[in-house]
Amino acid sequence: MKTIADLTAIRQTLADRIALRRDHGYKPGAAAPKEKLYSSHVMVCAGTGCVAGKAYDIIKEFNKHVDAYGLKDDVSVVQTGCFGLCAVGPIVIVYPEGIFYSMVEVSDVEEITREHLKGGNVVKRKVYGESICDDGHYLPLDEVGFYKKQMRLSLRNCGVINPDSIDEYIATDGYLALERCLTDKKPSDVIDEIKASGLRGRGGAGFSTGMKWQFAANAVSPDGQKYIACNADEGDPGAFMDRSILEGDPHVIIEAMAIAAYAVGANFGYVYVRAEYPIAMMRLQKAIDDARAYGLLGKNILGTGFDFDMKIKPGAGAFVCGEETALIRSIEGSRGEPRPRPPFPAVAGIFGKPTVLNNVETYACIPRILMNGAEWFNAIGTDKSKGTKVFAFAGKINNIGLVEIPMGITLREVVYEIGGGIPGGKAFKAAQTGGPSGGCIPAQHLDTPIDFESLTGLGAMMGSGGLVIMDEDNCMVDIAKFFLEFTVDESCGKCPPCRIGTKRMYEILEKITQGNGELEDIDRLESLAKSIQASALCGLGQTAPNPVLSTIKYFRDEYEAHCRDKKCPAKACSAMANYFIDQEKCKRCTLCVRACPVNAITGKVKEEHILDQSKCIKCGACVPACKFNAIYVE
Repeated sequence: MKTIADLTAIRQTLADRIALRRDHGYKPGAAAPKEKLYSSHVMVCAGTGCVAGKAYDIIKEFNKHVDAYGLKDDVSVVQTGCFGLCAVGPIVIVYPEGIFYSMVEVSDVEEITREHLKGGNVVKRKVYGESICDDGHYLPLDEVGFYKKQMRLSLRNCGVINPDSIDEYIATDGYLALERCLTDKKPSDVIDEIKASGLRGRGGAGFSTGMKWQFAANAVSPDGQKYIACNADEGDPGAFMDRSILEGDPHVIIEAMAIAAYAVGANFGYVYVRAEYPIAMMRLQKAIDDARAYGLLGKNILGTGFDFDMKIKPGAGAFVCGEETALIRSIEGSRGEPRPRPPFPAVAGIFGKPTVLNNVETYACIPRILMNGAEWFNAIGTDKSKGTKVFAFAGKINNIGLVEIPMGITLREVVYEIGGGIPGGKAFKAAQTGGPSGGCIPAQHLDTPIDFESLTGLGAMMGSGGLVIMDEDNCMVDIAKFFLEFTVDESCGKCPPCRIGTKRMYEILEKITQGNGELEDIDRLESLAKSIQASALCGLGQTAPNPVLSTIKYFRDEYEAHCRDKKCPAKACSAMANYFIDQEKCKRCTLCVRACPVNAITGKVKEEHILDQSKCIKCGACVPACKFNAIYVE
């Protein structure tokens, strides 16, 4: 059991260790950071993406060679959370120099240890190219293009601390906000601060977090029982914001949930995490165990008389359990299905008791707001959308990864300055925000500010923060079909509008992309979509038609081309494509002959190859098989 004095001592002891990692490299004229504990910190990303790239083996290899070169007293090798730039992982950053090594392999470790850690010479071939200046100097991390316009608040500790170390979290002022709440603030003061900050929920509709807490605080429970819950059931395709926070900074969620419990009068909490997140669950469980051992969870926290404990509730991966009432039913042990509202969870939630339910990113904002004040947070973002938002980049963009930006930055800045633009110099076509429940934003709205109101006005939504980028080669009808297929598959089936209506919409889209559509089908889609929006039981069903409605709104010409001309302008719908061989480019190598599953292509080595259209099943297998771009589509 730790006391407030113990936590203060930990912060003082480890302050220099953390400061060494936050300097982001030496800047001209700046004094070198204090050397304490270790002179070099080798930070190895151990987020899911980098772990898949053998990050754990890289850590072991560094430890082996650090020992072999006699550097154990000088070099600390630290597993940490996601740095964000997943496209170039595994990532290793060496402090205090701030050298950014990218795409590191196990075989590179000995050289980096020998040359850089031992000899002081940077291994240039592994340095991330955009961090090298023309004059040979290395940019600090916060001046690299990908990071330059970011403001990492929710991701503040990801890439900086070891998520398995409660002491390192404490050294970043961790649990200080909780300490101050328990000793200096009344519960109503905490709620007033969150309300004044303007923080809105980061999981979907953007409801005021402070108001939600106020409703739960005012709700009466006959036996006094109230609950705190965290939605970490991140199910949107391409989304990994919540996962990265749990993997890189799990204690921030524990602290925030404890603060929420104090504010509303709760004493127990659940973190609902999808079971497909094993690393996140492992690190969160260790954090819970360590917090409990330190007396930061359980009875009489920090000797203040406040009791709060929590547990992880694994989810089975049902997309519908991202909806709050379905999530609550799953926690209770029932089938994850939504129920009508009201009553809202703040009044009748888990086991019928008043419940505060926020998502991971929302909770991650809480300690910083209470440390820095509502005015500080309120000054970031736009008039109605305060603070920052974390987005996961996916699709046709160079810098695939995780970013955190101040609200109000434009989509153009996000795509081209942070995201690095579209691969191959191709044209930006659209961005899908908010996952399957969101909508597509076309190129003519690239200068739209990213905030709750602006995105809603375009027929899209903020959602949890997935951002899928499409280029000129994407068919928007096919994109709408892709997202709707996901929704159909994930529907809980409880209400007919979602269970039946989305299936009928998908069948119409399938008909159109197969070349059998009629112009009347577009009107049928719109009519059906609006009916589902108005009648589905839960928010997921009500927003399921968004991708279809937004693509019809902005790309109606593509729908009409499919239905009227029986052509896919993007040449992406294989059923409507015709494949041809460019005889001038063809090298007569037979690669396409061997790739064709139905023998539609004939020809021998050094002889002309012929594609029989009557046999072609339009599978497209011949296109990637040809290494000379001799097969084209019309």
